[in-house]
Amino acid sequence: MPSSCKDIREALAQCLQESECVMVQRHTAAECLRQPLSDELPLKCQQLKKGFGECRRGMLDMRKRFRGNQPITFLQLQKTEESGEGYQLYAGKAAFAGGRGETDGNEKAPEDWREAENKKYRAEQAAAVVEAARKG
Repeated sequence: MPSSCKDIREALAQCLQESECVMVQRHTAAECLRQPLSDELPLKCQQLKKGFGECRRGMLDMRKRFRGNQPITFLQLQKTEESGEGYQLYAGKAAFAGGRGETDGNEKAPEDWREAENKKYRAEQAAAVVEAARKG
């Protein structure tokens, strides 16, 4: 096999060897990659399996014949996993890395501009009422 998919293949093999499917349930790695056992693999192994498939498919893709197949190396994958920055599993940089910062999905929705204007107006009205009460 050409070396463009070698790193991701080794990472997938290592992930499978450490998975519960192989270690506890005593299935072979090939059995763990097939349905229905592949659904029980850890998320990292599922991502590596998908990335390896895309890498192999990219070797036959004629659109990549000049630039070559460019899979992500496993060392880059480990580095991004440790740093916590987002990553795209296969080729290239993450699509949204560093754009807005880290999100976990529990952020408060940004305030609508109409609500902000209403609050400002109500504050002005309350200030006017207080000023009128002080004068009168």
